[in-house]
Amino acid sequence: MAHSWIELLRRRNRYNIDTFRAQPWAEVSGSLGDLGTLLPLMIALAAQGSIDLGSTLVFSGIFNILTGMVYGVPLPVQPMKAIAAASISERGDSSMGVVTAAGQWVGAAVLLMSVTGILRAAVSFVPVPVVRGIQVGAGLSLIIGAGSSMLKPLHWIHPALDNRIWALVAFLVLIGTQKLQRFPYALLFFILALVFAFIELVASDHSLPWFHVWRPHFVLPRWFAHNLSALWMAIGQLPLTTLNSIIAVCALSQDLLPNVPTPSVSSVGISVGLMNLTATWFGGMPVCHGAGGLAAQYRFGARSGASIIILGVFKLVLGLIFGETLVDLLKHYPKSILGIMVLAAGLELAKVGQSLNQGAPDLWLTAVGQDVDPASGILRRHRDLSDNERMERWTVMMTTTAGLLAFRNDAVGFLAGMLCFWAYRLADRVEAWKSRRHRFSTERDSLLR
Repeated sequence: MAHSWIELLRRRNRYNIDTFRAQPWAEVSGSLGDLGTLLPLMIALAAQGSIDLGSTLVFSGIFNILTGMVYGVPLPVQPMKAIAAASISERGDSSMGVVTAAGQWVGAAVLLMSVTGILRAAVSFVPVPVVRGIQVGAGLSLIIGAGSSMLKPLHWIHPALDNRIWALVAFLVLIGTQKLQRFPYALLFFILALVFAFIELVASDHSLPWFHVWRPHFVLPRWFAHNLSALWMAIGQLPLTTLNSIIAVCALSQDLLPNVPTPSVSSVGISVGLMNLTATWFGGMPVCHGAGGLAAQYRFGARSGASIIILGVFKLVLGLIFGETLVDLLKHYPKSILGIMVLAAGLELAKVGQSLNQGAPDLWLTAVGQDVDPASGILRRHRDLSDNERMERWTVMMTTTAGLLAFRNDAVGFLAGMLCFWAYRLADRVEAWKSRRHRFSTERDSLLR
């Protein structure tokens, strides 16, 4: 058992090294693809004292490195959005003890579901159209969020280094290079954004980053404080983590990287659980693996775990050397460039909906003499769908997406999609029952004659 696991680890890291050697700039650029999700929430939480920025950078950097080595795919480490949103919007207690406790509640619940097999059972229970609906909804949510909170408030000319003109330039370069897979878009615009942020910081009264060695300090979680704020934050986050950060991200990995072994749902769940039961004791931000982050890193060139190992080393060094002193610099990161990167990530994630009726995992059947799956070596045959089946699957996916977008809640979208799916299955059973009844009635009439 241990020997086979070590051999698997060797193969995945050999793949990381080979991929990095073949396209180093694409992997570096892809490593920065998820900044649109990471930076706004991390900066906001650090600025209001809800997390320790140094601990967040150090631990998330370590998690990035381990994730890249263990899985061999660009699986992101990103903030838990529902917890962050509740803290930032002041719907709950925003103190560090409460935010970290919320992360621990989610981590413990996900870990329990993973080791008991509940998550694995959920995969077979949740139909592919519902998973696709969650992915499409998450992608469209990113696009809407980028437009409403980052791009729409911008002015056309001022400030000179963060306006709609720069957003337009970033967008034109994005669409102009979309077929140039090795063009390091995220890397180039990340450097440009850092230069702009540095210029803005120098021109302001805020202090520049300086040498500040990270010293870990213990944070006591407040699990039951302030009307159970941490527990309510965790309850709001749990469906999002389970559906988008575990089930959907595994499905997306299989779609985007079919020739690379897909992480299992249970292993990703265990990873999420362990991350939030370790870093949070030191003020680290509650984190998870998300489908949006994977889509973003893939969109900007990442094809292996090498990309997030690079990001992890970068974050680890920054956290150890600069820590909390980076907050002012990151606050000046231009939203014009950040917003376009988030928009691109949303588009990449929403595009997976196109494979719902052609190439989805549940449409492949094992069959002798048919196409061979390069990843598993299994002979496979694609199942043909009738027009009614295509329409039903599309309707279930769009119902899931509509519920998610309308209520801005993954759990509502999931329930809407499942109800739609069950309604179709119920209709099929009623139709089959009517058919059997009619056939029985016909046979009985024939006998009576």
